[in-house]
Amino acid sequence: MLQNKNATIVAVILGIMVAVAGAGKLMEPRIENRPSPFQERALPELPAEIEAEEKEEPVLRVYIDEEDRVEDMPFEEYIKGVVAGEMKPDWPEEALAAQAIIARSFTLQKIQEKGGVPDKNAHASTDIEEFQAYDADSITQQVEEAIGKTRGQVAVHQGNFIRGWFHAYAGPRTAQADEGLAFEGPNPPYIQGVKSPGRDIVPEEEGFWSESFTLEEIRKAVKEQTGNDPGSIERFETAQKGPSGRATLFQINDMEVSAPDLRIALDSTRMRSTYIEEINMEGEGVSLEGEGFGHGVGMCQWGARAQAEDGLSAEEIVNYFYRDVEIVKLWE
Repeated sequence: MLQNKNATIVAVILGIMVAVAGAGKLMEPRIENRPSPFQERALPELPAEIEAEEKEEPVLRVYIDEEDRVEDMPFEEYIKGVVAGEMKPDWPEEALAAQAIIARSFTLQKIQEKGGVPDKNAHASTDIEEFQAYDADSITQQVEEAIGKTRGQVAVHQGNFIRGWFHAYAGPRTAQADEGLAFEGPNPPYIQGVKSPGRDIVPEEEGFWSESFTLEEIRKAVKEQTGNDPGSIERFETAQKGPSGRATLFQINDMEVSAPDLRIALDSTRMRSTYIEEINMEGEGVSLEGEGFGHGVGMCQWGARAQAEDGLSAEEIVNYFYRDVEIVKLWE
């Protein structure tokens, strides 16, 4: 009887083990039958101003500012010149590749929003004031390879091309659009302040700046920006700062003046940023000291270089500076 009882127990245990094993097989996910997220993703449509077949590289009409003419140019050829003009072409390939992705996104978004440069009957322009920097003479093998490996890739948020803002060096943190650019409208959700890795590698002469402006220069700049004459400048101080620590408003006499707009009016190569650390009024002038170069919104180029040197990929760099974006390939 004991032997029969033991045999029964063993049989039950074996049956349970088989059942569990069978259940495990039934519960195992059939990964090979899952649809790819890339197959499900709907690609954004090219701007109506661009004529191109699906997954075909578009041809852009580019206004060549130096020669006052419009030239038809394959999209990727244009991006080579932009990357070479906007970022030092001997920088790490992954930083250049990140710049390429953002430059494509910037171009397509601006064409979609404003038609590109309609007054020149062009999609894009080599004039940095109108569009992006462009320098075909500085294209290197490294730039070529960075463009090639990201061919057709753009960054999108919820199916729309992102506003691909970028700048040389953010200082401690990047900025939201309203504080860095005086952007009108809600801050795009993918633009958020993040710590800039560039602070660890940027040369002091590029990362920090000081400049003096005469009181008359400031008065003219305020009048140019606002249309109102502030009178003789007797007061100049920061009235408001944004989340990143940048000045968003200056108090100039009894007027509050947009800091990003005043920076442009005073010359953005002299007043390099609105991250102001010190303001001094002395005699007939105002001296400013600050950190950063550019508006501080979006991708910090020195930060991208630091990340590339640390081994991050172009996609990882883009996803660091822009929140919740996807990188998709529009053409082969």
